[in-house]
Amino acid sequence: MNVLFCLTPKEKVAYLFNDYTIRQALEKMQIYRYNSIPILDRHGKYVGTLSEGDLLWYIKDHQLDFSKTEHTQISKVPRNKDNVSVPIHTNIEDIIDVATRQNFVPVLDDFGSFIGIITRKDIFNYMVKQMNQETKDIPNP
Repeated sequence: MNVLFCLTPKEKVAYLFNDYTIRQALEKMQIYRYNSIPILDRHGKYVGTLSEGDLLWYIKDHQLDFSKTEHTQISKVPRNKDNVSVPIHTNIEDIIDVATRQNFVPVLDDFGSFIGIITRKDIFNYMVKQMNQETKDIPNP
């Protein structure tokens, strides 16, 4: 099954632009209760994933107080790892392994623009449906 069937569209996903400040990132992550969040450029291209840990280590290493977070762009924050993204034509079965290592999988259109995410929960629900369907298909003896 194509990832589009489980996609949470961009309009329903909190994300950051790469020119946002650390303060803006912290506030958005707090509001949405995300521990990692997609970063886009102003053209809608997926840039990477910012995590709470990335922010914490940057603040610690640069001894930033909260007022300085208003003037430091997240593009200056080194990221530990970016979530692997997949193209729009990918099948759900092909991203199960990827989803074991990251909270969400960014989905990109044919031009590389971010169109949404597939969450681990989406994949888990898909797998449960598949297992239930297989159980129904087994004839009773």
